[in-house]
Amino acid sequence: MSDIQISQRVSIPEHEIEWQFIRSSGAGGQNVNKVATAAQLIFDIQASSLPDFYKQRLLAKSDHRITPSGKIIIKSQATRSQAQNRELALEQFIELVASANRVQKKRIPTKPSKASKKRRIEKKKKRSDVKSMRQKPLV
Repeated sequence: MSDIQISQRVSIPEHEIEWQFIRSSGAGGQNVNKVATAAQLIFDIQASSLPDFYKQRLLAKSDHRITPSGKIIIKSQATRSQAQNRELALEQFIELVASANRVQKKRIPTKPSKASKKRRIEKKKKRSDVKSMRQKPLV
């Protein structure tokens, strides 16, 4: 068994990932009804050998692939090949776990410029004039 490389320092043993192969939905004719080509990857964050930093960041993420119980579930059914779907799911998993290590830049709030404020007010006045011209004249 080999390890799955997440970053230069972090890797996950392959036995920590559980695979399930299920029938794909959608088009594919008879193949869809008899062959389990869709790959479903299941990974328990708390029971893994990931560093605590990764675990905390992953559990804090608001991603639909992370369940409230702390499991990552990724389903891939893009191709008609089980092996290709397995590879695609694994790529998505590696990207998701690696994203926990990236620190997002802090947003610096900016103020609208004087010119943009002026343009906004002018646009509002113009729109107001257009709408007032549509009204029936007062007698």
